[in-house]
Amino acid sequence: MLDFTQKGKVVITFKDRFSPFVEQELIDLGFKPKNVFRTYIELYASLNECMFLNMHLRVASHVLFEIKSFYLHHADDIYRRVKSLPWEEYITNDTYFSVNSHVENDSVDNPLFVNVRIKDAIVDRFRENTGVRPDTGSAYEGAVFQLFWKETQATLYINTSGETIAKHGYRKIPGKAPMLEALAAATIYASGWDRKSPFVNPMCGSGTLAIEAALIATNRFPGLYRDHYSFMHIIGYDESVYQKLKTELEEKISSMGDIQIIASDIAEQAVLFTKENAATAGVEDLLSYEVCDFEDTTIPESEAGIMMVNPEYGERLGEEDELEATYKRLGDFMKQKCAGYTGFVFTGNLDLAKRVGLRPSRKMEFYNGTIDCRLLKYELYKGKKDQ
Repeated sequence: MLDFTQKGKVVITFKDRFSPFVEQELIDLGFKPKNVFRTYIELYASLNECMFLNMHLRVASHVLFEIKSFYLHHADDIYRRVKSLPWEEYITNDTYFSVNSHVENDSVDNPLFVNVRIKDAIVDRFRENTGVRPDTGSAYEGAVFQLFWKETQATLYINTSGETIAKHGYRKIPGKAPMLEALAAATIYASGWDRKSPFVNPMCGSGTLAIEAALIATNRFPGLYRDHYSFMHIIGYDESVYQKLKTELEEKISSMGDIQIIASDIAEQAVLFTKENAATAGVEDLLSYEVCDFEDTTIPESEAGIMMVNPEYGERLGEEDELEATYKRLGDFMKQKCAGYTGFVFTGNLDLAKRVGLRPSRKMEFYNGTIDCRLLKYELYKGKKDQ
């Protein structure tokens, strides 16, 4: 049985370009990153702390706890090396488990083969020792084990998350081309929003940006909306520890005070989707909703504020011409109605972004899925100022 209080090597994975935001989250949560890389961060933590991280991180994808790192030269060696490990200390013979692999080795041209060999090794060890074999499959419904293998160095991990924690669990209606929740949170962090001034989100779609802003402002963490993680299937897991963490999440929720968060969309259905998703997240009453063209969105009087919009990118033929006028109107809207605010346009089409007609003070790199995107920052000064 594993000691969930014993510290070990932990790897936090995330999407490319999220590194600074996950690092800051970890620091804010009281952890000290040991090594920071482009798509993962290493630190030392216990399995109980992995539970905490799974429930608190907004921008990460998975929390991995190291089982063993070892030399692995060829695919023929996988079965023997994996079978020699004491798997009965991690799961019981009636535990469903799944395996995922990331492989960069010349002896392997299909990582699914590696998954099968690992599963075979674990199952055969149980069958030989207990006469009973665990069930296994591709669904992340039970324990999850992860192999990273590059050249001759391999490491096996407990994937304590299971399904990605980049999805925060409240968005039951995704709407058209939604932003991943982790991406929305990352862009809000990147904006430098002070969580006090207004946050305005025209073209809100299914409301992910506005809802994430409300969650951040009220200290609501993703663990509030999820009740299953793969750490629950590892021997040594204590349900009472998890329930204590869950209770603490509820106790951390704070009042939003008089912060104004406005979500608008020209499509009434989009605003209805936003309301339903916000209700699931417990923040329905904290947002203001408007069915209108983005130009008619209410911009509260304020010395500072954030206006963030994620317009369409024109990915299909013919769409780009139609969107040129929209991007131009967006620039006019920011210039004429958002003076004093900081404007942010998240787009995967830099040619369209030029139609905004304002010069961005920063261009921050992100990916939306596989699309190379930019979060463009516009300083919208009051009075006259050369753009």
